[in-house]
Amino acid sequence: MSTSTPLARPAILVGNAPCSWGSLEFDGMEGEAIGYPQMLDELSQTGYVGTELGDWGFMPTDPGLLAATLLTRNLSMTGAFVPVALANASAHEAGVEAAVRVATLLAQAAERTGQPHAPWLVLADENGTVPERTLNAGRITPEMGLSAAQWQTFGAGANKVAQAVLDATGLRTVFHHHCAGYVETPTEIDRLLDGTNPELVGLVFDTGHYAYGAGGCASMGDALHRLGERIWYVHFKDCSESIAQEARAKGWDYFTAVQKGIFCELGRGCVDFPAVVAWLNDRHYRGFVTVEQDVLPGMGTPAESASNNRAYLHTIGL
Repeated sequence: MSTSTPLARPAILVGNAPCSWGSLEFDGMEGEAIGYPQMLDELSQTGYVGTELGDWGFMPTDPGLLAATLLTRNLSMTGAFVPVALANASAHEAGVEAAVRVATLLAQAAERTGQPHAPWLVLADENGTVPERTLNAGRITPEMGLSAAQWQTFGAGANKVAQAVLDATGLRTVFHHHCAGYVETPTEIDRLLDGTNPELVGLVFDTGHYAYGAGGCASMGDALHRLGERIWYVHFKDCSESIAQEARAKGWDYFTAVQKGIFCELGRGCVDFPAVVAWLNDRHYRGFVTVEQDVLPGMGTPAESASNNRAYLHTIGL
């Protein structure tokens, strides 16, 4: 009589996110986005097993309903993006409240689904709100950055949010470096990490935002090794070198670059994803990587791109 053993769960699981369907965190874009039922159906049907939450209110905010929404599609909740204007001390208290509210929903929904990995609170700057940074995304100079005092305020705010989230929910916080915000360039990523508590604040390394903010993909391998201990979560996003070059030459702002397709399908840009996967495996990474192909509402063919991106990842072992 033969016996069978359950299939082992892959060490690295693959999710996707609402931003790949045009649901972005920027004001004025919410109404045109694809609704969450269609987005989650297409995400699941194209082979992903996790999703981020998206903006507050995009998906159900009742934990029981959210859990049921995920369970019917065999999905886990991987995290949620919370923007806070951390350079402004007066924004910290509201940022803490928003982050704890989101983290509480994540934690309660995850408990109901019994998912294998805890979701992340994905903290970020309030990207796209400072005209100089939005206009010059992809070509930031040191003069456009924060002062030493502002960096202190920024780091203190990030620590405060992360501590509050941990105390209230047990979830951990990762910071999302992001074009059109104050943490975009490699130097700014280093400043953020230097100014935050390594026990409280990790990094979600976004390959596409790193490539655009760093002026290309050449330094990505060095960045992964240098930042390794602080990288707790990873976003897989590609970056078109030709569109990035055109954006810099023509002075496009961040939203124009996105509209023109700066974040292309995986395998069509400059990111060496096989090398990133090898790095993750060398570090015995466990948990989710989240595919993100940021598009504006109504732009592109999200389900087709999600399918193409998943198919590409299968070819490199994910």
